[in-house]
Amino acid sequence: MNDLPLDLPQDEYIVPDVLQPGLKLVFCGTAPSKTSAAAKAYYANPQNKFWRVLHQVGLVPRPMKPQEFQILPEYGLGLTDVCKRFSGIDSVLPSEGFTPDELTQKVRTFKPSVIAFTSKRAAQEGLQKKKLQFGLQPETFEGAEVFVLPSTSPLADSHFNIEHWQNLAEHIRQLPDSEPS
Repeated sequence: MNDLPLDLPQDEYIVPDVLQPGLKLVFCGTAPSKTSAAAKAYYANPQNKFWRVLHQVGLVPRPMKPQEFQILPEYGLGLTDVCKRFSGIDSVLPSEGFTPDELTQKVRTFKPSVIAFTSKRAAQEGLQKKKLQFGLQPETFEGAEVFVLPSTSPLADSHFNIEHWQNLAEHIRQLPDSEPS
């Protein structure tokens, strides 16, 4: 599932990538929270809405637990972060922890149809752009369409709007089906 090029050191990652060719959608977060790092699973804080929202907007057919993250490719979905070697809230992440070049290489290698950043900070770091709006972006990233989504983190509850997630899900449903390469 994680056939990364040799120069991407998966063994150094706090939570492993879930990437393979042929995915419709790859979610890219900022970095694992301390809870996710301890659980070795994406969006593991029970207060994080990520897994509930995936089901609510119809991107997965049933409720899922964070520990099931590795089965997401069955639904055409993948996961990664812009900061793979550090964990914590955005304000404590060291600038050297962000690796946009690695993200670029992953998207170039696995060629998802869409990459969706699960926060503005993740998008800013991954795309190396400061001014971004939520929703579908006008430019592609290594051939993938780009969505910027409001964070599902409990720390961002006041900014959360499910409408952007619903728009993403509708966009994904409209993509043609393709067999993984």
